[in-house]
Amino acid sequence: MVLKVFDLESVMKALKEQVSTLKVPYIEFSAVNEMDPYKVLISCILSLRTQDRTTAAASQRLFALASTPDAMCRLTIEEIERAIYPVGFYRVKALNIKSISERLVSEFGSVVPDTIEVLLGLKGVGRKTANLVVTVAYGKDGICVDTHVHRIVNRWGYVQTKTPEQTEFALRDVLPRKYWRGINGLLVSFGQGICRPVSPLCNRCSIRQYCRDGEERERRGGSAY
Repeated sequence: MVLKVFDLESVMKALKEQVSTLKVPYIEFSAVNEMDPYKVLISCILSLRTQDRTTAAASQRLFALASTPDAMCRLTIEEIERAIYPVGFYRVKALNIKSISERLVSEFGSVVPDTIEVLLGLKGVGRKTANLVVTVAYGKDGICVDTHVHRIVNRWGYVQTKTPEQTEFALRDVLPRKYWRGINGLLVSFGQGICRPVSPLCNRCSIRQYCRDGEERERRGGSAY
């Protein structure tokens, strides 16, 4: 359900302009991984609960050893662990990367599937990762929702949801399709630079007038968190 109606065209334009001025560590997966579906998939798995700079460095180390499913299958779990450390949950991720690579080789001809439904069948792949692969690597429509997207659209009052997965499905109902693929990159950068989880920089926000939380703070006489 949409809770607040605002000029989405103006919001998106203002966001793009402000994000272009920010210096944030957000990884542009398409640039880092050359639109390679396998690299996008593995990098996204590495990025879960891990800072972007750490993810980028771990991805580079791992892909220097193995950049295809076949090559990854030839690595040991210990070699993968050493390459990706210190990403969060690196031991679990190493097991998942090995398992995914083996399945890609044995069941998919070493080709990463291009549908969310099939990707979700791979161990360790959730909706965020599946959406990122189909949107970034295959150019298909999808909405990649992480904690930044979930937090910000709820702060706006555009949706009212409790989990990122609920947010994805709510946005699929109300967000114009032309914004689906770009919403993640835009709001991740905005969430890192301005609309932070703690102490957001509301006084610097270019779309404050459209934000439900911003309006409430204005009525209370506050400026920022």
